Amino acid sequence: MKYNKLIRDRIPEIIEAKGGRCSYHVASDDEYREKLYEKLEEESRELIEERNVNEIADVLEVLDAIMDLEGISGEEVEKIKQEKHEKRGGFEKKLILEES
Repeated sequence: MKYNKLIRDRIPEIIEAKGGRCSYHVASDDEYREKLYEKLEEESRELIEERNVNEIADVLEVLDAIMDLEGISGEEVEKIKQEKHEKRGGFEKKLILEES
């Protein structure tokens, strides 16, 4: 079966431990960036479909990898998140815009 998608680091080891075989390569930074964003899309779809904590963890792990690759710290993201929350609010009130 052909995949051509980003996988977790231990997947080849797990496949081989079960008696399977696989081929893989180490991505260049450009390919890695592209595949990370594809993985984010995949994991986000799974979160929308399955709506569980495991899928939230997967999305967060992909976001952590993107932040590492792009040189963005968690503190930087948290600061921007706070600024946006202060300026525009959060989602606590559950507001749905019907018209504008």
